[in-house]
Amino acid sequence: MKNVTSRNFVRTTSLASAGALSQGPFMAKGAGNPEYISGRPAPEARKFTSEAVERTIREVSASIKNPKLAWMFGNCFPNTLDTTVTFRMKGGRPDTFVITGDIPAMWLRDSSAQVWPYLPLAKEDEKLRNMIAGLIHRQSECILIDPFANAFNDGPGKSEWLSDYTKMKPELHERKWEIDSLCYPVRLAFNYWKTTGDSSVFTDRWQLAARTILSTFRDQQKKKGLGSYSFQRMTAVASDTRFGNGYGFPVKPVGLICSAFRPSDDATLYQFLIPSNYFAVVSLQQIARIATEVCKDQQLAADASQLAAEVASALKRFGSGVHPTAGKILAFEVDGYGNALFMDDSNIPSLLTLPYLDAMPVTDPLYQNTRKFILSDDNPWFFRGKNVEGNGGPHVNGGYDYIWPMSLIVRAMTTSNEEEIKKCLKWLIETDAGTGFMHEAFLKDDPTKFTRSWFAWANTLFGELILRIHKERPHLLSEVG
Repeated sequence: MKNVTSRNFVRTTSLASAGALSQGPFMAKGAGNPEYISGRPAPEARKFTSEAVERTIREVSASIKNPKLAWMFGNCFPNTLDTTVTFRMKGGRPDTFVITGDIPAMWLRDSSAQVWPYLPLAKEDEKLRNMIAGLIHRQSECILIDPFANAFNDGPGKSEWLSDYTKMKPELHERKWEIDSLCYPVRLAFNYWKTTGDSSVFTDRWQLAARTILSTFRDQQKKKGLGSYSFQRMTAVASDTRFGNGYGFPVKPVGLICSAFRPSDDATLYQFLIPSNYFAVVSLQQIARIATEVCKDQQLAADASQLAAEVASALKRFGSGVHPTAGKILAFEVDGYGNALFMDDSNIPSLLTLPYLDAMPVTDPLYQNTRKFILSDDNPWFFRGKNVEGNGGPHVNGGYDYIWPMSLIVRAMTTSNEEEIKKCLKWLIETDAGTGFMHEAFLKDDPTKFTRSWFAWANTLFGELILRIHKERPHLLSEVG
């Protein structure tokens, strides 16, 4: 049996496997059953409950014509709360730890994204609001423990990655430096404040974490040498370690920020990861607003604004290139020397997801041309099956022929074409392998072969898509048969 505590060990699941659907604390029971029995844990076994979420499930499900789609929404939307949240009071304030699902550790990225769809409900539900505030507090502490770490234990503990050649600590599950790990907590805190009006999360510790984010970004611009982060691992998986004695391939300092790893936790080839640099610009601008309007810290605001402007300027100069067939498009990675990697991955951030992250308007001509490339055979990680097409990436089974449901979800979120949205919904309905849940990836011609039967982020993201459609295009939920 493969080890499942690392995101780089792949669990490929088939419905023929007796234990396929019992990897988490739930078991999907509705496959082939016209009554679609709920796949959620029993109420007494749920980790966290919210009346606002339960009410939303009832209201939205009632508007969905397709019974399987309604069943999937009911399973997926509350999955983060049902199975991954540990909430407590600590030192007189809320504290929340959110595991990613089948791995008992908290990723800064995943945890932020997992609770994100609940933000619109937080204003009306104090319990939910406290849970999210507790996660913001916990993430600030994590950043202060080590801003280069991507995943954390719930307090000091053990990790199978303690032998990695990097500065591991007992609180860390893994120490892979990824730009987006510092962007997601800012996105969550900023939008929590704007949604609820609660600025109490911007404590002295949060402000110190914000300054740490800035100093880490500057360090990884590598203007003064290799920077203070290096990483190597004894492994047979090339994407799990780094070249150059742990510092990666050389970059020319041009103002962009290096990311040692992608959001997939795979090593970058060229270290200037363009989607994550766009995300960093948004996060820095949000820090500047918080510093100005809440913290009254003009120096922090000025520093964040200056760095955002520098990275944005460098993106205009170095973030795109001319593809032989697609023309001018955004690159996925560059090195400042003129080398560029043209592709897209399925994790978030990716090039496809830039409008979703408020990093670029969906109408931007450069984005639209890049989107055409991403959703075409020119993208090496775009796959067409007999009944479905979509993006994959090198993370799963070598990447070949595996499509990520996340890519289908975000494709629907970044288009105004209603036929395209309905097509994505149809694909998502048809590729759950009868489980009622999203997976990490599925084989393009056989969705019963999938990875990660308990992947809370993908489940909650699917719920977010349905909520968005319900709010913006409710008629589509009655048109999908």
